[in-house]
Amino acid sequence: MPRAPILYFDLGSPYSYLAVERAPSVLGVDPELEPILLGAIFERRGHGSWAHTDDREWNIAEVERRAAAYGLPPVRWPPGWPPNTLQAMRVATWAKRHGSVRELALAAYRRAFVDGLDLGDLEVVVDVAADAGLPSGEVRSAIAEPELKTALRNATEAAWEAGVRGVPSMRVGSDVYFGDDRLTEAAAALRIP
Repeated sequence: MPRAPILYFDLGSPYSYLAVERAPSVLGVDPELEPILLGAIFERRGHGSWAHTDDREWNIAEVERRAAAYGLPPVRWPPGWPPNTLQAMRVATWAKRHGSVRELALAAYRRAFVDGLDLGDLEVVVDVAADAGLPSGEVRSAIAEPELKTALRNATEAAWEAGVRGVPSMRVGSDVYFGDDRLTEAAAALRIP
């Protein structure tokens, strides 16, 4: 049986929010969600986010347009977006260990892009863990674990080696599809024997 497609994401990415919300219905299967550090990808590729460019307003409007077209709630941007999501991504990695990464990602994205809360705030992330059914009292100690930090770095490195240059990226076999607007291409690739 072929391996499930992998959806690489960072909780600071609104396009990843769109992809994580829609991927199971577009693909017809639940992808494996893989948390990675987008900042490390930016560093490796030599340039950063559109959020810090002249394209910021265009992309904000595009995310809002796509969310509406996909039937998602109106986007509310967290104050000072984009946040530093390092702690949130450690929590996502921890949630993956617990088999709850999808629940965590959905709860986090809804807190960020529906409620407009800052995922750079650890208290918000602790609440997200509780929303996902995780033992929120363990969040602070979990994100300090060296093994967890290493696991997130290793996942990011493996994503880079697989050809991931941004998020969301969907990997089907050895092919990588970058962008929430390429989910249908990834779905078509899944159906090719």
